[in-house]
Amino acid sequence: MEKSEKLIWKILSGSSDNNIRFSDLCSLLRKLGFIERVRGSHHIFRKCGVEEKINIQKDDDKAKPYQVRQVRNVITKYHLGGDI
Repeated sequence: MEKSEKLIWKILSGSSDNNIRFSDLCSLLRKLGFIERVRGSHHIFRKCGVEEKINIQKDDDKAKPYQVRQVRNVITKYHLGGDI
């Protein structure tokens, strides 16, 4: 199983929202086809066909748990990650 597949499984399971590395989450979103724009500490991800924009920030080296939940909702709503 590839690293990105493991990360998607971890995010979708919801069991470790507090332990997702920020850099891993950014890499996953880029791999899913999102375009990243950085404004200060905010990393904003957009994708054609996805209504929501994803705005994430670092909390030390981890992503914030509520932002991981937002990413999970977008992955689930748009059925992303099936071809990783």
